[in-house]
Amino acid sequence: SDFVEMFVGVGAARVRDLFEQAKKHAPAIVFIDELDALGKARGAGSFGGHDEREQTLNQLLTELDGFENNAGVILMAATNRPEILDPALLRPGRFDRTVTVDRPDVKGREAILRIHAREAKLGDDVNLHRLAVRTPGFAGADLANIINEAALLAARRNKSAISMDELSEAVERAVAGLERKSRVLNEKERRIVAYHEAGHAIVGELLDEANPVEKISIIPRGVGALGYTLNTPAEDRYLMTRNELMDTICALLGGRAAEEIVFKEISTGASNDLQRATGIAESMVKEYGMSDSLGLVARREERGQNQFLGMGTNDRPFSEEIAREIDSEVSRIIAESYERAKVVLSENRSQLEDVVKILFKEEIMEGDQLRVILGKEPRHPELDEEAKSGSVSASGDVATSDTGNGDTIGASAPESEQGTNGQPSTDSTATDSSSTESDSTGERQDDDSPGS
Repeated sequence: SDFVEMFVGVGAARVRDLFEQAKKHAPAIVFIDELDALGKARGAGSFGGHDEREQTLNQLLTELDGFENNAGVILMAATNRPEILDPALLRPGRFDRTVTVDRPDVKGREAILRIHAREAKLGDDVNLHRLAVRTPGFAGADLANIINEAALLAARRNKSAISMDELSEAVERAVAGLERKSRVLNEKERRIVAYHEAGHAIVGELLDEANPVEKISIIPRGVGALGYTLNTPAEDRYLMTRNELMDTICALLGGRAAEEIVFKEISTGASNDLQRATGIAESMVKEYGMSDSLGLVARREERGQNQFLGMGTNDRPFSEEIAREIDSEVSRIIAESYERAKVVLSENRSQLEDVVKILFKEEIMEGDQLRVILGKEPRHPELDEEAKSGSVSASGDVATSDTGNGDTIGASAPESEQGTNGQPSTDSTATDSSSTESDSTGERQDDDSPGS
């Protein structure tokens, strides 16, 4: 963006000067950050005029063509939006080699956490492997922020070292937002939120293909979340099967199902859950060919660019009849998943009541507490053994400390719904607050707090 000015010709002159300096100081590396600011596709956003940005891009293309093999200058560029780059930039002989920098896997996250934790004093209970497992879909900057946030929390609590409590709270802040204890719910609303989150957790934990529950909370967080359930996968995954997607939809609908079973009434708390569930079902039908009735055909709607106005346009490559069939199939998937969720909760009604009692008393429940109530094995001991066998804390000592799905709070994710887009993420579901407030968003899956 520094190349382009309001005066015509300045940007092109700066590009020429840059390459002259690079050749003069060869061998040299020229690095252009945010290439999309300079190399946006021509024609999109302009009214047919030959504007300054286009002149600058043309000069860059000319300079790239003028390179000789022995010039001693290497040109590199970075962008987060490769899809909007001008195709001429990407042809052979120019920027023809693409290096994708993905979000780190669990080993990468642990290594990044150790780097950022070197300057921090960690308590004996800190287990960075456990923390890495809990943060799928987090980028390096997200992980650095977790360490910084945990250090601030420890300082506010007058602690001499960061404990796992501060690190866990920092992760929750990144996923679900700040606690809002000033938002006082009445008794009825607290009951709705508690049953809603318990429904998410129980359905998600009892389904074979859903991500394990890490934590359940009925403490309001962020803008619109009155409660949330955090789910984390046992390992990073980059593909999802049809059964996994169906179980994910079912878990998302567990909160609404619990409300209907207990109160014989539904609230506005499941708005984000419904949006996420519908989105997954639509992807199954339109993108992944997972519909028996519509067959192995991808019918994804493409979003293009109007070459004159630079505005997005939707191109639907199928007829109205097919659109109605898609809507019918999506509705069928949602309805069947909802009935499954109600069956699971009806068969485990006593466990639902036990979970709600604990949430009413403590406001927070760990995933292992839920698993004990459901008669399942705890998850954390296995992680401890894995950490002891190969995971080392930032100080070099083996760490042994311990380490959440309502509507999506985003992970992944963070969205961490994993995605269907190939990126691992942390799921969190949050009960949405009233419709007058914005729904909780984020890269985690949040349950909508009742009222949103």
